Amino acid sequence: MARIDFYILPDTTLQARLAFACKLAETIWRKGYRLHLHCEDKVLAEQADKALWSFREDAYLPHALEDSDMASSVPVTLGWQQLPIPVEETALLNLHPEIPDGVERYARIAEIINQHQDVLVAKRACWQRYKELGHEVVPHKLG
Repeated sequence: MARIDFYILPDTTLQARLAFACKLAETIWRKGYRLHLHCEDKVLAEQADKALWSFREDAYLPHALEDSDMASSVPVTLGWQQLPIPVEETALLNLHPEIPDGVERYARIAEIINQHQDVLVAKRACWQRYKELGHEVVPHKLG
């Protein structure tokens, strides 16, 4: 079973959630993992892509959208369709409100919760479902 890390933010905004996702993505990548950011739709994936380019002036995180020609050659991908089959040690950062099919193939899974009501409701359901499936769920309350 996978370990699921839930990062609980005090903020309510999508911008705060994306900013933390960028920092977490950089940390995961620096630890040697490949990473897939799974988004609800292409709009959110494009917002996350833009955030990864600008979250820190002194940082570069090699990444690409899943429909890009570069997606197979970078360690970080952003997608909104079916989860890719992981290669090597791949982590999943789930920004989708639901648990996507195929999460059991990933070594590590991260979820980000902020205090927006829609996110809270969706991620509470995810938390319960992960536990029902027997995964180790670890909360990290931030701020």
